[in-house]
Amino acid sequence: MSDQVLKDKMPPYNEEAEMALIGSCLKDPEIVNDIIKIVKPSDFYKNSHILIFQAIQHVIESGQNPDIISLVNYLRSESQLEQAGGSSYIASLTDAVPTIANATYYSQLVRDASVRRDIIRISSQMVSECYDKTVETEELIESAEKKFFTIAEAKNFSEIKTVKDIIPRTMDKIESLINSKESMTGVPSGIARLDYLTNGFQKSDFIIVGARPSIGKTALATSIAANIAIRKNIPVGFFTLEMPAEALIERILAGEAKVDFQKVRNGLLPPADLKKLVDAASRIYEAPFYVDDTPNISLFELKAQARRMKRKYDIKILFVDYIGIMRSDDRANIPRHEKVAEFSRQLKALARELEVPVVCLSQVGRQTEGKAPTLADIRETGSIEQDADIVMFLHRDRSGAEVENTEVIETDLDVAKHRNGPTGTIKLGFVKKYTRYESLATDNE
Repeated sequence: MSDQVLKDKMPPYNEEAEMALIGSCLKDPEIVNDIIKIVKPSDFYKNSHILIFQAIQHVIESGQNPDIISLVNYLRSESQLEQAGGSSYIASLTDAVPTIANATYYSQLVRDASVRRDIIRISSQMVSECYDKTVETEELIESAEKKFFTIAEAKNFSEIKTVKDIIPRTMDKIESLINSKESMTGVPSGIARLDYLTNGFQKSDFIIVGARPSIGKTALATSIAANIAIRKNIPVGFFTLEMPAEALIERILAGEAKVDFQKVRNGLLPPADLKKLVDAASRIYEAPFYVDDTPNISLFELKAQARRMKRKYDIKILFVDYIGIMRSDDRANIPRHEKVAEFSRQLKALARELEVPVVCLSQVGRQTEGKAPTLADIRETGSIEQDADIVMFLHRDRSGAEVENTEVIETDLDVAKHRNGPTGTIKLGFVKKYTRYESLATDNE
């Protein structure tokens, strides 16, 4: 085998950068605290360098300067001096430093080589797992995406912020809000009272909308999603597990055009309504609204697709309709309530990972018929209540309110839990003909 082939087979590493980085730490101990934000001992390739950098960290933690004498004494006490190359090798590392001013650059070279080795390692693992027929394909995809995402996240290091840094940015933000017509810090729902309570749906929030069947959970979700995507031009991701994408858009079209949804479905539209529908379609056509209607979608598939939506379209909010019919990836005979609890935890984690609010619809128990639901009534598991940052319930009296000639049905949207703000009840009107919700409160209210 040629030298070039052997070189190609060697894991990526930069011995000169590793030596220069450790030498820089020995020459100027003040830089060590900056360096350890970027690299950790396992980022070094040579075992001797791993042991020396571990010793540097230990000596720093013990309150000493990591000079050659303190390192040699520590490594000798741990019976690692010979493995680390001996005292003469450690002393020679200071000669490998062109200039300590480039210490950060050396650390980045070491870190980049480590990331490349991680990619090779994960890729090798994935190749091996691909031959394991007991592992589901979607599980392989989810595992690969998660591992690679972890590598990417590990490269992002946050700096310590002083009050002097934070105050100007905070005041700029406050002044910008004062001078702006838009006072929302989150994604506005378009429902004035709800936006007043929440200040918009905030990044990483997990939001639950619960109701009994046929109350209009999907109608509320599509109404809010349309407000966000069409009127605010904010990218929206929408998972519809119950209906095809065309049926979902039919609802939105009818609501936007304000034409009878049943006439849209059966095609008995008069010319005037058809024109309204065409006009609405032209408005919606360019809206940043992205739909996945995969039936019986699994948790793994949903998370993978959500990541793609974020990468490709930079969605700012995600809707899931609804949590109760998502498919579990676990083939074991796990009780349903435990599976739904896992869905809840994973969707909350997804909201934090993507840094977008995730609005998830959920059913409430049969015991709520005829009365307003409470947090204890969320169906199948109490984990949803614990994980959610906001829990809202749709409720209305079904005993006579929904008569045939009622065009707008008054419905309560009860914000029963709000981790970071007030709760309250909002009056909405369900326009049955258009399958959409509208606020019954004025902006002043």
